[in-house]
Amino acid sequence: MSDGEFLSNEQSAQFARDGLLVLPGFYDLERDITPVQRGIHEVIGQVMARHGVRDLRPPFEAANFDVGYLDLIRGERAWGGEVYDAVKQIPAFVRLVAHPVHEQLMRILRPGSLPGIAGGGCGIRIDNPHEDCFRTHWHQEYPAQLRSLDGLVMWSPLVPITPDIGPVQFCPGSHREGAQPVFGSDPNDPARVGAYALMLRNEAALLARYPRIEPLCRPGDLLLVDFLLLHASGHNRAERSRWSMQFRYFNFCEPTGRSHAWRGSYAAGVDFRSVHPELCVETESRETLGAVQRL
Repeated sequence: MSDGEFLSNEQSAQFARDGLLVLPGFYDLERDITPVQRGIHEVIGQVMARHGVRDLRPPFEAANFDVGYLDLIRGERAWGGEVYDAVKQIPAFVRLVAHPVHEQLMRILRPGSLPGIAGGGCGIRIDNPHEDCFRTHWHQEYPAQLRSLDGLVMWSPLVPITPDIGPVQFCPGSHREGAQPVFGSDPNDPARVGAYALMLRNEAALLARYPRIEPLCRPGDLLLVDFLLLHASGHNRAERSRWSMQFRYFNFCEPTGRSHAWRGSYAAGVDFRSVHPELCVETESRETLGAVQRL
């Protein structure tokens, strides 16, 4: 990755068509990725020290930066939450969030835009094996993030994404239908709240209109995702957590975002329904819910 690299016209056209673009080897592993992995390794050690857990891990290696994490959460699951909250504060990660090349990507894909970084919208996600309660349903980023209708998620894995570790699922082209109505309750999981509880209206029929892809990628790769593209978390059936980075950029110039002062959504204490009541329904038909559950 360098400040002078640009997307080709073909890549820009592909993103406009699909709402998704995969850029293999975008980051320099030693300069951009390894420092983040090293920071995670050190944070895991600090959480161990905080709870009096003896650190018997081998020295840091980029390929196994998360060694000891699963043992830690087997002892006490809540300690994983401490790791999750702490790793987003690693300086190497914060530097990467605001790298000028990300702003340049936004300006290329959104000509005339004024890029902004979504507050509370950047982090390191940890999807643990066989732990489906924190999976995200099929969704668009906009209801969970707000900021502006015109936004990009920049997603990059910290571990190899294989079929068993649960690649993210995407519906290419679905962003072109615009923002979709949602309702805020999951009858199968009442513990879900906020953005995690949102479900798409007529989800089964909506998803049936599009193909689904699950890109396999490696550390150093970058996926660019339109805020309105339908996507969902994969199911992790591996024996390792799926670690990934997300940076979210939005466009200050987009009229809808400007109309609500570029507010954040649930993570910022704002209920999406109060900003877009026209995109919210109170419930879903029993027939539609049954179709969703059979997917």
